Amino acid sequence: MKPIVSIIMGSTSDLPVMEKACKLLDEMQVPFEVNALSAHRTPEAVEAFARGAQERGLRVIIAGAGMAAALPGVIAASTTLPVIGVPIKGMLDGLDAMLSIIQMPPGIPVATVGVNGAQNAAILACQMLALSDEALAQRMKDYKSGLKSKIEKANRELAEVKFSYKTN
Repeated sequence: MKPIVSIIMGSTSDLPVMEKACKLLDEMQVPFEVNALSAHRTPEAVEAFARGAQERGLRVIIAGAGMAAALPGVIAASTTLPVIGVPIKGMLDGLDAMLSIIQMPPGIPVATVGVNGAQNAAILACQMLALSDEALAQRMKDYKSGLKSKIEKANRELAEVKFSYKTN
């Protein structure tokens, strides 16, 4: 099995956030890899990774980083593959990371999800891949249907909660 999605994080301290992407990709049966690379500590390795990503068969890259959050942009600068940035909460509740990721120069886009939004990054990656994979498209449809079912179940349970002045 060869990975088609790469999950990159600045350090293993980001794993508690990024493992949500791993779980979703696993659930959707999408082969992926996980690595730690630092735009500041291992810049040559980041550039080599990005330049060789497409050749290795990767189709989407999810990159999570906190604080200065340069990793997604540095990767995007060296590949034509879609890069999804995950700002990780650290300083300033993750606002610093989010701004670093979304403020990319023209020609170097990074799709950006919310702070600590690794699961949404994986969903977005799956939706991109599903454009050319009917089986994955069906799994994504089933997944989204399951989200609807959870809310419907929650409302049935809320209907059973009793308060003196509750009207529904």
